[in-house]
Amino acid sequence: MRDSNHVTIHNLTKIYKKQNSEVLALNGISLNVSRNEFLCIVGASGCGKSTLLRIIGGLDREYSGTVSIGKTKITGPGLDRGIVFQEHRLLPWLTVWENMEFALQKGSKEEKNKLIIDHLKLVGLERFKNAYPGQLSGGMSQRVAIARALVNRPEILLLDEPFGALDALTRLKLQQEVLDIWEQEKTTMIMVTHDIEEAVYMGDRVIVMSERPGTIKKEFTIDLPRPRNRSDTVFQQIRKEIYQEFRQVEV
Repeated sequence: MRDSNHVTIHNLTKIYKKQNSEVLALNGISLNVSRNEFLCIVGASGCGKSTLLRIIGGLDREYSGTVSIGKTKITGPGLDRGIVFQEHRLLPWLTVWENMEFALQKGSKEEKNKLIIDHLKLVGLERFKNAYPGQLSGGMSQRVAIARALVNRPEILLLDEPFGALDALTRLKLQQEVLDIWEQEKTTMIMVTHDIEEAVYMGDRVIVMSERPGTIKKEFTIDLPRPRNRSDTVFQQIRKEIYQEFRQVEV
């Protein structure tokens, strides 16, 4: 059994104001995420998946409803949350080590050095600490971005299409690496993805969102042992069921 709710979202509604018009992006989202759960969110383009993630991350504070971590309402960004985007967003004029160091917000120099080394080892890139982002492959850069997001030891890691810009083989490898990190670090993870197979492979639950305005259309509990076999009959059946929901969203 997992711990009680880690993230609690109640009646979340988000409206974007554009000149003289308004766009309802999210409508009455209510959702609980347990501690150490791996939650995946899928849905049509423009349904508000990334907006939801930004609100949990504290990057968007203009909404109605409540979003809380434990009993504390989210009012802005915090060290208890790390975010990984589709693009790595490393600072190109800084080395891998300097990018990591730039993200660290607390601790002595010795403590920071240990955190950087530990997290570069976690993603297998300690030998590249003096390299610049332009000297790294896309997959390596995204590993650094994941390490950077984890270096402050956040309770929650938010992943917004983190593998979307990678080739198929690198994507598969990083999926497993993120799962290894999740199991090792015991971090609650919430990931937005367009890839249904990826969601079934990685998630404890998969949330399917409706087209705009975004609501929770359906959720699936993925009760399969890990590591998961993508060719397994039950895996493929779950994938098919989610695909049918996803297809209906996009019609």
